[in-house]
Amino acid sequence: MSIIATIMNSSTGLAIQKMKFERMPKPWVTLHLESGEQVTADRVHVGKPAPGKFITPVEVWVTPKG
Repeated sequence: MSIIATIMNSSTGLAIQKMKFERMPKPWVTLHLESGEQVTADRVHVGKPAPGKFITPVEVWVTPKG
């Protein structure tokens, strides 16, 4: 089962992109954005599913340099 996470910008609080992971991302994960920039996660936030829903929202917070 894949996990779809929203990549969030720690500086602005805005979503950058969605990314699919095969398993839950670790807090120290390093990934490449669509822009080609390599970033390391600041934190991973796992939310609660909405009432009646099964999918849990996952956010990976990163600080891009550019």
